[in-house]
Amino acid sequence: MTAISDRRQLAYVAAQAAEARVNIELETEGMTLNIGPQHPATHGTLRIVARLDGEQVIDAYPVMGYMHRGYEKLTEVRTYPQVTTLVNRIDWLGSFCNEVPFILAAEQLMEIEAPPRAQHIRTILFELGRIGHLTLFLGDLGVQLGAVTPVFYAFRDREHILNQMEAATGGRFHPNFDRIGGVKDDFPAGWIAETKQSLQKIRDFCNLMEDLLFGNEIFAARTRGIGVIPADVGLSYGLSGANIRGSGVDWDLRRDAPCGLAWDQAEWKVWTHPDGDAYARSWVRLQEVRESCSIVEQLLDNMPAGPIMAKVPRIIKVPAGEAYVATENPLGEMGYYIVSKGGLTPFRVKIRSASFNNMSISPWLLKGTYVPDVITILASLYFILGDIDR
Repeated sequence: MTAISDRRQLAYVAAQAAEARVNIELETEGMTLNIGPQHPATHGTLRIVARLDGEQVIDAYPVMGYMHRGYEKLTEVRTYPQVTTLVNRIDWLGSFCNEVPFILAAEQLMEIEAPPRAQHIRTILFELGRIGHLTLFLGDLGVQLGAVTPVFYAFRDREHILNQMEAATGGRFHPNFDRIGGVKDDFPAGWIAETKQSLQKIRDFCNLMEDLLFGNEIFAARTRGIGVIPADVGLSYGLSGANIRGSGVDWDLRRDAPCGLAWDQAEWKVWTHPDGDAYARSWVRLQEVRESCSIVEQLLDNMPAGPIMAKVPRIIKVPAGEAYVATENPLGEMGYYIVSKGGLTPFRVKIRSASFNNMSISPWLLKGTYVPDVITILASLYFILGDIDR
């Protein structure tokens, strides 16, 4: 009986091996998978068309334009002060940050420089915008990998930042606070002390995320070695922000191409990571939140006295000319190329949004990956669809 059983088992194993060899030789039927345009993990209305061979992505390309709102064209029928209302809504999580490079470009054409106190206020609000932006990223990253808990902490602690933004500007999401020549108002009484307390809560949040998220072995397994971007490839696609710093490129416009704000009045570090994977990009953003807290705190301790507005005409009429100004926004390089013919409105505005360039690498990056890693890679690139379909 034993010999017969052994022969049957050997025959079964041989048959399975033969079938496996046949399956390897046969090509599986390809499938086209649409991710979006209403998928909850795509940061907005985005569609990814992926062609699959089993679980592997043969090729994938993004389909954008579902949210297009024509902001570049709308600027041509808005006065310069009115444009800030539009650009607030490009990257809706970093609203105030969107205003700054446009205002700086207009000031460059008018040969106006904001007073030192206004520059400090702009920089502080800019960095608070970065903190609120990246705080939500850290929590949402967990959700997209299957961990729900981090996002509750993110929403809880981001409220402290939004409360301070609202107290200073009157708006939580869309402050419309920057002005050609300065800012709308000074900080209210007690705002500085309250902001320092909020910064400590954000630091506590960062420590929590380092343990809860980055210290989790499942998170590490899902992100380490996934979506690797070599530095030369990232640069060739025009990547910026944490996406290129996560590939070891030491480049930050706040330090390397200052544009008249107060970043040089504080001591801070540009963080990089050599691995270039999803983990590295996320880890760099975690460190940037901590650095932003340090920048804000230092600037609050060294606020210059004086006015918050330079002398500007009552009716803003920008002289004829061209100017381009870019800043290091939460998502990367955000720039405005303004062409003026001397009227009340811009003749032409071209917007260089970080998300559009950062998303351009997705066909190269997703090719050859597996379906479960697609959302991980897209999440680590961190784009906002309003920043793409501008």
